[in-house]
Amino acid sequence: MFSEAYYLIRSRADGSYLVAHPHAGKDANAAQSSPSFLLLFREHFDALSYLNTHASEVADRFSVESIPGTQIDPLLKRWSFTGIGVVQDPLIPRVEFLTKGST
Repeated sequence: MFSEAYYLIRSRADGSYLVAHPHAGKDANAAQSSPSFLLLFREHFDALSYLNTHASEVADRFSVESIPGTQIDPLLKRWSFTGIGVVQDPLIPRVEFLTKGST
């Protein structure tokens, strides 16, 4: 996992990353206090497919960035994410959630 490059979706407006709150439901207030998982994509085109499928009306407000696997842990710590969500299928979407180990 650490030798691969991954792709993230980031807001052009405020620089925040696209995250998932799997236990928050549709309540926006609950999402703010629930665990957040940084969404990672294995391919650049998967991230673009996700944006175009699920947020086509605002896709121009986001950009896709690459990150080496070695930089994931520092990013999780800096932004206080609970873990990562690796998007397996951007069209459905199907996401595999992984929590970071405490060290």
